[in-house]
Amino acid sequence: MSEAGLAAADQLLGYRPKDADLFETALTHGSHGSTQKGAASYERLEFLGDRVLGLIVAEWLYTRFANEDEGKIARRYNALVARETCAEVGRALGVPDHIRLGRQAREDQAQHGDNVIGDVVEALLGALYLDAGLDACTQFVQANWKPWVDGQKKAPLHPKSALQELAAARKLGSPTYALTETKGPPHNPRFTVTVTLRGDKQASAEGSSKQDAETAAAKALLEQLS
Repeated sequence: MSEAGLAAADQLLGYRPKDADLFETALTHGSHGSTQKGAASYERLEFLGDRVLGLIVAEWLYTRFANEDEGKIARRYNALVARETCAEVGRALGVPDHIRLGRQAREDQAQHGDNVIGDVVEALLGALYLDAGLDACTQFVQANWKPWVDGQKKAPLHPKSALQELAAARKLGSPTYALTETKGPPHNPRFTVTVTLRGDKQASAEGSSKQDAETAAAKALLEQLS
């Protein structure tokens, strides 16, 4: 039985697993030496955990916000399952200290990036689902995502959607997004995106994916225009 997986499940989830190897895999980045020898990384478990998280959050919001229409609960949903939210949950749990990385990835501080932390959180959820079932996952998600659900006083509007609405209201045309820079190693890339509106209004921002960078750029331009 994996001692690393056993300790991580106990410390991060408060759970003693039947199959500790699942949780070790959930913490193993593709750069780790064990994956070069045929061991699995967290990617398959992350795929599963992403779907488990989506189902739990969707049912939770459907029940809690019974009077909201589909558009509003969809915006809540998107915010709660976003990579950034998963990463914040992971940081609150102390996940970065347990992630198993290769030497170069660790030197590049990959364990502190939203992409890696968020993926590991979803992989841990996938492992928990296989080891303990959906009820255990539901308890875990409702306990650890509760501050984000409680903090949504109204359904949040995604920054790109908010910018689109503001641009239309001010007759500034539709926002255009351009990738202006890519840097960093393959396991920890950084993207810079510039968003532009009519009248030379623009803002640039960086993110760990093009989507994250576009969101950050939209948020930055909204702040300029507010």
